[in-house]
Amino acid sequence: MKKQRVLVLMHPDLVPPDDRSGHDPQEADLWKTEYDVVTTLRGLGHEVQPLGVQDELHPIREAIETWKPTIVFNLLEEFHRNVLYDQNVVSYLELLQVPYTGCNPRGLVLARSKALCKKLLAYHRIRVPAFAVFPLHRAIRRPRKLPFPLIVKSLTEHASLGIAQASVVDTDEKLAERVTFVHERLRTDAIAEEFIEGREYYVSVIGNDRLLALPVWELVLDNMPANAALIATAKVKHDVEYQKRHGIDQGVAENLPEGMAARMAQTSKRIYRLLEMDGYARIDYRLAADGSLYFLDANPNPEIAESEELAMAAQHAGISYPELLTRIINLGLRRSA
Repeated sequence: MKKQRVLVLMHPDLVPPDDRSGHDPQEADLWKTEYDVVTTLRGLGHEVQPLGVQDELHPIREAIETWKPTIVFNLLEEFHRNVLYDQNVVSYLELLQVPYTGCNPRGLVLARSKALCKKLLAYHRIRVPAFAVFPLHRAIRRPRKLPFPLIVKSLTEHASLGIAQASVVDTDEKLAERVTFVHERLRTDAIAEEFIEGREYYVSVIGNDRLLALPVWELVLDNMPANAALIATAKVKHDVEYQKRHGIDQGVAENLPEGMAARMAQTSKRIYRLLEMDGYARIDYRLAADGSLYFLDANPNPEIAESEELAMAAQHAGISYPELLTRIINLGLRRSA
């Protein structure tokens, strides 16, 4: 690949050091994606400039006008401390007519709202859990047809923010308590979804027009405390010590029902297109005991650290981490062309 000048956008607190040594593992886990992307791209011979962005768009324009990158590698997941504003930054890059990696703003808008994307996919006969939205400053009343148990989440936050064992509720009192927690702590609307007992699977998709679905990946939670709900809480996803203590692992899905891997790959590509995503994304599912496959979430621009699901699934498919990042850059350049 021709050597590129790559401007990497990220949160200011996540601008990584040049060397990981000497840093606490929990601290390094916060900026592992940024570190892996920057160091790998430099290792490939690209000229790389990390740029921390949070409150102002001007630094992006200034860097583009003075440094003249050939592509922007977008690792931003929020702007002005709001996850819904990430699409505005990408829209700004489009207005500047600068190639960028990852999902376009239309796909970000459709996928970021857990209710909006579920309504759209249900219309296209993709199975989703029953759900209800509880807006801020409104009375908390469960629809009579919404059955317990339920799992309560932020309507817009991602990365399991606010999800804990207490998020799974089985009474109206617990539902009201958890919805109030989301309203007061996260300052967002809440969504309560039918809790699907079963294993949790992830399918990553790469591409713009021609799509590649990577091998089905599974989050293994076999050593959780007794009576714990098998869910990907914030601790499960981001607490390194908690992961070690409970033997939490991930890997290629095993013992899937016959034909399920192909079905999940086909469904994931369909969802990817329906939500108008491009670049790369991860689709999350629950597989119930009766074989019913439920869509949970679409994650445009998911974490692409070398140790995360997408990169590990790519490695299992024979795509090395440097090759994965090269593909992501090429997809951004092709879309611009």
